[in-house]
Amino acid sequence: MIREIRLEHVTVSAGGREILKDISLLIRAGESLAITGPSGSGKTTLLLLAAGLQLPSQGRVLVDGEPLATDDRSRQRFGVVLQNHGLVAVLTAAENVALPLQARGVNAGDVHSASLAKLAEVGLRGAADSLVQDLSGGQQQRVAVARALVGAPDAVMADEPTSELVAEQRKIIVELLLQQARDGRILVVASHDPEVVGACDRTLRLVDGRQAESHPG
Repeated sequence: MIREIRLEHVTVSAGGREILKDISLLIRAGESLAITGPSGSGKTTLLLLAAGLQLPSQGRVLVDGEPLATDDRSRQRFGVVLQNHGLVAVLTAAENVALPLQARGVNAGDVHSASLAKLAEVGLRGAADSLVQDLSGGQQQRVAVARALVGAPDAVMADEPTSELVAEQRKIIVELLLQQARDGRILVVASHDPEVVGACDRTLRLVDGRQAESHPG
């Protein structure tokens, strides 16, 4: 289990501008952190850095004191919900949820049962055999959450996980995400949703790629 993720003076530059500037941050196991701020403030980039899906231009990202690797094996420790879902449209919901388990070499029988169980948790057991391209945006959002949570990853990074959900669905998804922190994992959520932000232990606000404030949720 990952004990902590630390960002040390991280800067990200692209296209001639600084997306993030001199960010230092410590996230501990068992903690839920909300990243908030205006659109374009760098929330998604910060989340991708913490998940090892993007490298900083300057500074370091450390996991338990060691530089974060970006190889496939290292990324298997993270469950990630991308803002655009990141699902494979021509696969079924169950096949999408199964992908992280297959990458870890879990046997086929366990993969199938675990995928169905996680879809049931997000209220989509009946959609297991539906192609993702035939699902609504809200259903795709829940498939993406199920995929991120399947197999109990060490850390969960979720980018706007409630953006397309109605109230009852939002409640279920927020509870599932917060349970990750209660179970001792790291949870980082980038969100505009005040209910999500308020439910987290701590909030980091970004403005123009800089840390504007950080406080308990």
